[in-house]
Amino acid sequence: MTSTPYIQFFDGADEPRHDLLGGKCASLVALTQAGMPVPPGFAITTASYDAFIAAAGIQADIHVLLADLDADDVAEVDRVSAQLRFEIESRPVPAEVRADFVAAYHALQARFSEPVPVAVRSSATAEDLPDASFAGQQDTYLWLNGIEDVTEHIRRCWASLFTSRAITYRLKNNIPNEGLSMAVAVQKMVNARAAGVAITMDPTTGDRSKIVMEASYGLGELVVSGLVTPDNITVDKIMLMVVKRVIGDKHAELVPDPANRALVELEVSAARRGVLSISETEITAIAAIAKKAEKHFKCPQDIEWALDGDLPDGQNLLLLQSRPETVHSSSGSDTRTDAAGPAPTAGYGIESITRSLLVQAGKSTD
Repeated sequence: MTSTPYIQFFDGADEPRHDLLGGKCASLVALTQAGMPVPPGFAITTASYDAFIAAAGIQADIHVLLADLDADDVAEVDRVSAQLRFEIESRPVPAEVRADFVAAYHALQARFSEPVPVAVRSSATAEDLPDASFAGQQDTYLWLNGIEDVTEHIRRCWASLFTSRAITYRLKNNIPNEGLSMAVAVQKMVNARAAGVAITMDPTTGDRSKIVMEASYGLGELVVSGLVTPDNITVDKIMLMVVKRVIGDKHAELVPDPANRALVELEVSAARRGVLSISETEITAIAAIAKKAEKHFKCPQDIEWALDGDLPDGQNLLLLQSRPETVHSSSGSDTRTDAAGPAPTAGYGIESITRSLLVQAGKSTD
């Protein structure tokens, strides 16, 4: 299937426009077109969301409800959020919009010998801006099966543009609601044996000669959300050699339950907790692909990665996202500008990495 105004496949020929794809989908298209290993999928473009909002007649309500809203009035923010999300989740989707993403879903499934579960991820136009790390403010849904399940969660992703946390974040960071839109990524689900994040600098010092990564068993959502203490590994960016490793507790893992076609959180055995969740060879491969992403995007990157248990070793490392680093650079610190390239400009997993480093140092992150 070719791309349409409402759909753009990651491996299509169209350029990764941020206004059409949002931060996450634009990154996935750019990574795919650069030849990096990204699970196949497509973006439901902002044109789909815009057409839905226009047809549903919700835009006026959005404008009125968000006007003069006080970010510190938690009860009112929650009330506005609940009303807007209800309107989005209950109004009909235009027939031509639904037809295009149903066709795209079936075209994606046709690439495999049997039906595969997918992840559905929000991709707002306000995320991954040069001066704000917006990731995590909208919703992601994992291990979805069947067109009805997928279409329901696409609508939930649209509605998550107006979660209380997203509304509050925009208000406190002076991000206007005018022109705000939402794309959605629909992507083959990765059966992750291990997963995590990596940043192409040391987030505690800004040292551009290092790559710092976190890794844990199963899917990476427990790492990104800070629900487990992952392994923390520092790699020399030039030599791709490990210079520091700290074994995290990794008490739980999120893994598929094929019988129930869902995900389940399991306890990790003491023996597995006591060793690194990834091998030295895998550490080197993750560092190399992070470095490649930094070179491609020409600024420090914060990547999400996974090792797919369904693929053979050496071919199982997949990139799930690459964002500009924002947290350290937005602090105004003077960082190194060595052989790695120019000074940093813009992150996500970095919040998790920084939190993990503080925990290991015995400091509270509350």
